[in-house]
Order: sequence, then C-alpha cells, then structure tokens
Amino acid sequence: MKKTPLHAIHEKLGAKMTDFAGYDMPISYSDIKSEHFTVRNGVGVFDVSHMGEFIVRGKQAADLVQWISSNDVTTLEIGQAQYSCMPNEKGGIVDDLLIYKLPEENCSEGETAFMLVVNASNIQKDWDWIQSQNSFDCQMIDISKKTGLLAVQGPKADATLQKLTDSNLADIPYYSFAKMNFAGLENILVSRTGYTGAGGFEIYADNDKMETIWKKVFEAGEEFEIKPIGLGARDTLRLEMGYCLYGNDINDETIPNAAGLAWITKTNTDFVGKEAILKAKEEGLKQRLCAMLLEGRRIPRQGYEIQNEQGEKIGVVTSGSLSPTLEQPIALGYVNVPLHKRGNTVFVAKGKKTFEAKIVKLPFVK
Repeated sequence: MKKTPLHAIHEKLGAKMTDFAGYDMPISYSDIKSEHFTVRNGVGVFDVSHMGEFIVRGKQAADLVQWISSNDVTTLEIGQAQYSCMPNEKGGIVDDLLIYKLPEENCSEGETAFMLVVNASNIQKDWDWIQSQNSFDCQMIDISKKTGLLAVQGPKADATLQKLTDSNLADIPYYSFAKMNFAGLENILVSRTGYTGAGGFEIYADNDKMETIWKKVFEAGEEFEIKPIGLGARDTLRLEMGYCLYGNDINDETIPNAAGLAWITKTNTDFVGKEAILKAKEEGLKQRLCAMLLEGRRIPRQGYEIQNEQGEKIGVVTSGSLSPTLEQPIALGYVNVPLHKRGNTVFVAKGKKTFEAKIVKLPFVK
C-alpha cells in the first residue's frame, strides 16, 4: 500500500488508518463529528497528498487542456484555477479535476503551462486518457509521486497561514493561487479553492518539505486549537455542501448536466464528448442528482433504492451520512425526471423498510 510523505506523523498521532485509493490514509484522529466542527468553526488540516498532479506544458498546452475538459480554459488568467470535468466520447465523466494556469517562468517563448489536479483513484486512468488525446504540441509530466498537498480549511485558516508568509493571503481570490515564500521555504504554491465549504487554502510542495510545512502550520494555528482532520470528516463536510465525489455521485456513465454540473460544461467550446452531452440534453435527461433530507436517524447508504409512494424504484442513493450540523440524515442520489423536483417526497428503502425523504435545495448547510 502506498503512503503519503506524512504517514509516520499520522501513525504517531494515533490516527485510524484505512486503504483509500491504494493509499494508507487517516480516516479520523479522534471522532468524525468533532473533527467536522473543528473545520466548520475553527481550522483543520487534511493530508491530501494522495491526489494526482500533472503538468501540461508547450505551445499547444491550452489546446490539449481545452480538448479534454468541459469548462472554458480560455477564460483563465495566470494565477487562476478552474473546476472542470473530463468527459469521454459518450459524455460520461472520466474524472473531475482542478486546472491551474501556471506562471510562465519555466516556459519557453510561446509556451503556456497548466497543472491538473486529479483524484487519487484515477491517476493512472486519467494519465492514460489524456495521453490518448494528446495530438498537440505539448508535453505532459506526472509530478504526483513527488508532490505533497495539505488542505488547511476553516474560518481561522487565513489567520493561521498569514503568520507563515509575508505575502498577503487576502489578495488571493477564490479559485486563485500564488507562489510565495511560505513557512521559511521558497516557491510554495498556495491556492484558495476548497472541498469543505468552510473556506481555506491548499499548499502544494515537494514531499521532502511536507513535514516542515505540517509542523509550522500547526505551530501557527495553536492559538486557534488547530487539529488534524481525517477523510471521514472530509466526506461529511463535502456532503453538507452537496459536492460530488467521484465513484459515488459521478462516474464514467454520468452526463455532467445530470449531476448538476452544467455550469462547468461550456458547449461554446470544443471538447471530447460535447456532441454526446448536447444530444442527451436535447433528448431530455432521464435522471437528475438530487439532495434529500431524511426523517429519523437512519443513515442512507450508497446503493439504497429511492422509491415513490407506490414502492416503485425511481432512483438510487449515491452518498449519504448523518449531517453533524443538522443532526439529521442527508443524501445525494439520482431520481427519475420529473420526480426529482424540490419539495417532492420520496422514500429511501433498505430491504423492506422505507424512510421518508424530502428533496431539497443545495447546499444542505449554508
């Protein structure tokens, strides 16, 4: 099993570890609920060094990135990031990803460079897919194995990290980034995106710098009671916001529009799968991803049936949990159109038992 550069620290802290995408990763250090509220109300640190990073560089780097992604890369300025997805020929989602337009200091004249950040479970799959589409004048470099990544999230993240740099973090808008001297180290990439809805930053650095950064971040956040956070709370935090998780809520068969991702599917551009997506939209989507708020305390799990009042199957749960903030079960799932509309009542079934659920607007927690 693969390990992140901070694996020894997680073990020393007594984290509960598990296999995630082939990596031995921390699920929790104390309990998921308290870690969840640490991020919602203060500041917490996730080791997400298992994520994949590819550099695309060359005279036609923008053309390749545009061809394999559904969003409009031409709108990106240097220092900006973009959420997107990579469709296949059938319009399904190979992966969702972040695209960073990098400074040009390492490029020759006429070249541009991007960093693509992909899901850990899809690193090889994504690499092979992009390579298969690369008929452009550019090169790809896989820096995943040498790159570490921390996500420092929560309302106290700004105050914590500002202690570690002379650069003004307030000058980094949402979905932007900057390279800076950070934690006594040069040329560290710090971005403001996030997968928790609580605000914060991501810190990208070489593996051999990660222990130093981890230590200094925790020293800086001590006054705010900073804590390490595992993937368990990362899941409850993202679910309260309604953010999709690849492999649960989206996959190779999912049309982006059905998953509520029309906003990153810009059909004024050309990309793989565009025609299939337009055709599915024209014919009418059969199912839509919905947010459901359940009665009682029974937690809906991936794969549970969603039924109508007559007990007929009309969909399936893709993600579910007990919301620590609402103290109520929440779920995402695909429901047949037009039964997917907000305000409708549906039923989540486990065996012969059913539990009433109402379709609601995202996010679950504002």
